[in-house]
Amino acid sequence: MLTTIGIILLFFALVATIWKHLKSEFDERDREIRAANDGRKPRNMTSFPLPLNPMLLTILGIFIIALNGMFFWANAGTAYAVQYPWGGDKMVKTQGLKTKFYGRTIPISYEISIQDRILKMDRDGAYEELAEGQDGIYNRPAHQWEFADAIKADIGTAIVIGIEVDDEKTFLNMADRNRSESKLIYGRVIPNIDAALKNTCKLMDAQEYISGKASDFDRYFRDQLENGMYIVEQYVAEDRIPEIIGDTLTIRTVGNVNNNKQTKYRIKRDEQGDVVRDNKSNTLTQYGIHIYQAQVTGIDWESTFDERLQLQKEQVAQTQLEKQEAEKEFYRAKKEIAKGESDKAAERAKLEKEQIKLTISAETRAKVAEQNLIVEKRQYEVEQFKAKSKKVAADAQYYENAKLVSAGLTPQEQAELELKKVEVISANFSQMPTPGLVINGGSDGGDITNSLIQAAMAKQLMNDK
Repeated sequence: MLTTIGIILLFFALVATIWKHLKSEFDERDREIRAANDGRKPRNMTSFPLPLNPMLLTILGIFIIALNGMFFWANAGTAYAVQYPWGGDKMVKTQGLKTKFYGRTIPISYEISIQDRILKMDRDGAYEELAEGQDGIYNRPAHQWEFADAIKADIGTAIVIGIEVDDEKTFLNMADRNRSESKLIYGRVIPNIDAALKNTCKLMDAQEYISGKASDFDRYFRDQLENGMYIVEQYVAEDRIPEIIGDTLTIRTVGNVNNNKQTKYRIKRDEQGDVVRDNKSNTLTQYGIHIYQAQVTGIDWESTFDERLQLQKEQVAQTQLEKQEAEKEFYRAKKEIAKGESDKAAERAKLEKEQIKLTISAETRAKVAEQNLIVEKRQYEVEQFKAKSKKVAADAQYYENAKLVSAGLTPQEQAELELKKVEVISANFSQMPTPGLVINGGSDGGDITNSLIQAAMAKQLMNDK
């Protein structure tokens, strides 16, 4: 900005110098014309004086240009390495007006975005234009890379790197060796990105990538950018096992079964199982560059592989349809089995209910028989008491008769003897134990259960009394 202002001032100084020279010539010509016109007053160029002195403008312009070498404006989000002509350098990482004392400034953004863009083709067969990069953004068309199974694809990536701003010595060393941000990106970072992509593509087939190893691809890619390139080694792959899709009822194999031995690549490891890396190829670590993001944003496969993918998609779709049909039949059979189990449970419950009813009926009859036995036993005891009472009465009568026969009693004595006989019988009956409860079944054929319930209630009432 200051340089532009200084150049403008120098331009005005040059214009003023030329104008001053032309003004002198015009004044001289005016004097000659006045002398030739008999004293008539000619046009006087001195009536148009120049507002500024050319010498003053020149000095001011040179001073302003000199100020431009003394100061510079530091933008936000950018670190500057200032290198002085007499030696030495310093780091500037804050925004504002800074001094540089005619030194050289090397600006480098805190974060730099690098993208490989997959360009789309329009109807006319022409590729779209690549978007221009701005400060800290570098775009380039995606390159074609070959996977382990010789399938090629354009791979789009998005990488964000960050420089070391906390360590001034590391930053100044990076700026001194690269001398500009663009040289750092195109000479250091992008070659490492390409090497990491090439190595990662060797580690898997295209079929493996689309079958679920896309996340492994991103992990391998970033790990190599951060920690160094892998040392890979060749090996002979084992026979591929067919992929089974379906369940125990329906089994299908999909994919091409390759019985030929295939030479593949894998990461080399040492005796302890650690990854062996080519640390010399990783020139980013020594500059303190951090990888904030490194991932694949898209893959454009070659046309032959796209056709193969379409066929595989159709085959997988057909397989999934068959699997769904098989599962439908499987669950239909399950439904029938569940329905049969439900019917069995219902029938079992019905039979158990009948069994419980019969059991209760049998238990009821057994209890009734038991109560009948108790009743018969009580009745037997009653009959025994009746027999004993009859025996006592017979013994009394026998005694009476014997007395009468042996004594020849008078009617008055016989009456007294009858009275004593009654007293003896009453006394004997009073001394006999009687049953607490006597149940006499009716002769009308009533329900024995009701009789038992009534007897229990009567016994309970007697016990309460």
